[in-house]
Amino acid sequence: MIIVYTPAGGEPEHFDARSLRVSEVAIVTRSIDQTWKEIQAGLAEEDLVAMCGVAWVIKKRSQPTLRLAEFDPGVEELCTRIDRDEVERWAEATAEIAWQDAEATPEKVLAALRIVPVTALDREHAEAVVERLAKAPKAGADPAQQSDGTTDPSETSPI
Repeated sequence: MIIVYTPAGGEPEHFDARSLRVSEVAIVTRSIDQTWKEIQAGLAEEDLVAMCGVAWVIKKRSQPTLRLAEFDPGVEELCTRIDRDEVERWAEATAEIAWQDAEATPEKVLAALRIVPVTALDREHAEAVVERLAKAPKAGADPAQQSDGTTDPSETSPI
């Protein structure tokens, strides 16, 4: 999950919540009085306090003396976006479910995936993923076959 902070009149800054160290998680959880699970859920729901806390603790890497009270973005200056890996996982899971419907069509699958690019940091990549997944699956395709042509080891049985 990427937090995007766009200060008024400034350039957007990106903060990857997955880059946090355990010590930083401890700092942010104490500082905003939320558990890590609450913060993770808050990021998914664009909770301003969670976004601000995570962005602040990451910003402290380059500004060690920055206090939480000094980092006070406006409510319209923070949002969350999903990264490329999250786009792939979310879109693939959604498409897999959508294609299981007996009445599935590329149009219906596309409709199910429409929200993915809106939430992505790299919208162009997300649109390409959605377009690829909305195409009708190949008849008789091996469900263990990955998009790069290799076989997912979790889908194979041991010898």
